[in-house]
Amino acid sequence: MGVFVSYILLGLSLAAPIGPINAAQIDQGIKNGFLHSWAIGLGSIVADLLFILCVFFGVVHFLEIPLMKTFLWLFGAFVLFYTAFESFKGTKEIGIGELRSKESLKKTFTNGFLLAITNPLSILFWLGIYGSILADTIHRYNLAQVLLYGGAVLLGLMIWDVFMASVSSGFRKVLTPSLLRVISTLSGLSLLGFAAYFGFQAFKLLFHF
Repeated sequence: MGVFVSYILLGLSLAAPIGPINAAQIDQGIKNGFLHSWAIGLGSIVADLLFILCVFFGVVHFLEIPLMKTFLWLFGAFVLFYTAFESFKGTKEIGIGELRSKESLKKTFTNGFLLAITNPLSILFWLGIYGSILADTIHRYNLAQVLLYGGAVLLGLMIWDVFMASVSSGFRKVLTPSLLRVISTLSGLSLLGFAAYFGFQAFKLLFHF
């Protein structure tokens, strides 16, 4: 049981660092409430599940090819710029008694998936951290236990998703519209900063800077 809990904590630690997904969840929670924030995180968890499978089957090494990494940096920068633009566009709509955004949960889920699947930092993170842990787990446990502990990691990711969605959607209930706009703007700027970083990394790979 203690090992299972440790893998849940691993999932929490993988999800907790501030990044594009957390920034997008805060933004969606403030503007549209719990479900939209949760959908962003759920989309990222599906991407994380694919990363886990890639690590498990060794496919993730293919994503380390320079051409693939350049494409991911560029596409990731595009997704982040677009998300930041949408964030700034929606910030001015925040107000008391405002109608919720017409953006569908399906679109929000897709945005979360794209933000995660096009993030080379996530790939390197899963390869470096989860890859080494998986190698040790396979060495020490049977296949059923490996799958169980992989599920525990996903459970940790889901717990963090619900936590972020609850906190960010709770902001809109206790803070004034002006403070919500400030927080939403900061979230948008954070996304913009990540987009610029992704673009710079692509530039370095393209021109060997």
